[in-house]
Formats: sequence, C-alpha cells, structure tokens
Amino acid sequence: MEMKIKKLTDTAKVPERGSDYAAGYDLFADLDAPVTIEPGETKMIGTGIAIAVPAGYFGGIFARSGLSSKEGLRPANCVGVVDADYRGEVKVALHNDSNVVRTVEPSQKVAQLVVVPFLAVEFDTVDELDDTERGAGGFGSTGKH
Repeated sequence: MEMKIKKLTDTAKVPERGSDYAAGYDLFADLDAPVTIEPGETKMIGTGIAIAVPAGYFGGIFARSGLSSKEGLRPANCVGVVDADYRGEVKVALHNDSNVVRTVEPSQKVAQLVVVPFLAVEFDTVDELDDTERGAGGFGSTGKH
C-alpha cells in the first residue's frame, strides 16, 4: 500500500519502521528546541508531516513501548486517530505520567503510527438485542481464568 506524505518543514522526518516486521512507523518530534514536559502535563508535539491515509483506514498513533515504560511519556489520549480525510499536521499530545520533568529533543521518536482498516457501520435502533450467554455481565464477569 502506498500512502502520500507531505513534509511541512525542512526538518521533518518521514516515519520509519524499526524492523522489517514492525507494524508501527516511528514518528519524530519536529522541534526547533527541546521541550520540557512537567509531571502530569501534556504538550502537543508536532511531527512536521501531513499524511493522506487511504479510505477505509485510519492512522492510529500509539505509544512507543520504551518511551512509555521507561520514561512515562505516552499519547495523552492513549491512541490518537488520524482520519482518512484529515490533511493537517500530525501531532502527538504527549503526556508525562512520571514524577519527574521529561525533555523531548528535536528529531526524537515520540510515538508510532499504525495504519489500520476499519468497518463503517450504520446504527439500527431496536427495542431488544439478541440474548447471549454473557448477557449484560460487565467488568470481571467472566472471571480471572
């Protein structure tokens, strides 16, 4: 699959895969200077790119495992969504879950982009839903094992 990308600045970097089998493409901070993020704070980090996600797909912006587990930095909305009709700059709302100030450097990998297919649905309002064995059992209703 081909996806069009536009660099919005001279310093923007095209997303890269870390290995041949990686599902995610690393997104890089496009910054003029380092940005500090206080504990519990969220900052918008631009990537300097715009993308044209193909119809029937969305761009999921996920945490980078090392950055989130080692430094406590993750997308504030947990998973960002870049819709197929969005043409603005891809940004990452980076949240600091740690108890220390973190610094994001220019060109640092800040998140990963995964292109995911989805099904468009039409909602049909009904009076009753079909019965299942689980029924309305919610959180923890299926047990630990």
